[in-house]
Amino acid sequence: MLRTRQVAASPVRSASATWTVIANLVADTVAQSSLLPRAEAEQALSAAETVGRMLIAAGHLEGHPITLVAGNVHCEITTVFGTAALTLEENLNPIPGAASATSFTIYLPSPAPLQDQVKAAASTHARLSDAAPPVPQTAAASVGPLIDRAALQRAVTPR
Repeated sequence: MLRTRQVAASPVRSASATWTVIANLVADTVAQSSLLPRAEAEQALSAAETVGRMLIAAGHLEGHPITLVAGNVHCEITTVFGTAALTLEENLNPIPGAASATSFTIYLPSPAPLQDQVKAAASTHARLSDAAPPVPQTAAASVGPLIDRAALQRAVTPR
């Protein structure tokens, strides 16, 4: 399921501080899985830090998200600048759905002026990609019903 997170950038935070917030959000989300070590997410994000700060400072993350895909998580992370950043109510809680993840990928946007830098950063860690992220699963493509009617009936039926 597609989720989104917005992170306040300038003037609330510097590009470096904004990257730290994004990195913590991704690492906290990945760490929900008992099969994925937080340290691996931290290493990937550390490898992308320089280009991440460049993407933030140039305003590219305002319209081109970083996308985390981990198990049922498909989250687009963007930044907000200016007066909108001053009033943004951020949700920096871990993104639900990664508990059963066995793998994850962080897709970095690759805007024209920074394509070479993004490609170079993505090549430094297996969990980073400069490719277009996969299309998120839609509710219509979901397997099975959202409600177990039999379990609901058992719960309300007196014994």
